[in-house]
Amino acid sequence: MTPVDFLAAAQEANRLARPVTLEGDRVLRPRRAGTATVHSFLRHLRANGVTSVPEPVGVERTTEVLRYIEGDTARLAWEHQKTLDGVRSAARLLRTIHDASRDWRPPADAVWESSTSNVDIDADDLVYCHGDPGPWNFIWRDGNAVALIDWDLLYPGSRLDDIAYALHWFAPMRSDELALTWHHFPGVPDRRARATALLEEYGGLPRHLDLVEVVGARIRKTQEQIRRQAELGHEPHATWLTQGMIDQWEADMTWARAHRDLFVIDE
Repeated sequence: MTPVDFLAAAQEANRLARPVTLEGDRVLRPRRAGTATVHSFLRHLRANGVTSVPEPVGVERTTEVLRYIEGDTARLAWEHQKTLDGVRSAARLLRTIHDASRDWRPPADAVWESSTSNVDIDADDLVYCHGDPGPWNFIWRDGNAVALIDWDLLYPGSRLDDIAYALHWFAPMRSDELALTWHHFPGVPDRRARATALLEEYGGLPRHLDLVEVVGARIRKTQEQIRRQAELGHEPHATWLTQGMIDQWEADMTWARAHRDLFVIDE
């Protein structure tokens, strides 16, 4: 299978279907069904001192307006996340947001655009998940994650949902070839060290996790979400489905199961 640059595909699909523009310090994006819900969530976080998320300015007809956050993101994120300190900074930021999310009360008419939404989990375990916390959705400065953007897939769920998603991309739980070419590591990364850094810095997670199976279960949720969004004609999901993202992720998990020893965390 020839690896596909899904990040580039997503950027091109979004450029055509969901253009984002910058006007001064304002980011303009097409309004979505869940925009009002996301804005309520972001305002809650910021009112409680969490400034590492975008500030909602409002909605102007069909356009969502957010305050711009300075830093590197998207394809520029790879350079910053190469170090263990970069991984740790992302884990700390995600933990801060999860903790601050727990006392948010969604509006009665909340819209969850993610098909992974799970409101039936135990209340003690419930947080509000980002849904797509890969390196590309963090804002980076000098090797540190300083903000997390693009909250369209916000949903109630388990902390482990976001952690598993992040592990797939930060470890990464992918082949050496993809680690070198797609993730731009200068050499084969120490995946155990990177996974350990993410889990330990986040803290408070169950011990003795089978990381390969935890990530595999999260990937299956994401695959279903891609299929569902593609059926609705949403981008970049339709492009991802056409270009083989689901098959690529199956290949990722086949590789991870064959290299399970790389993801066994020492106690």
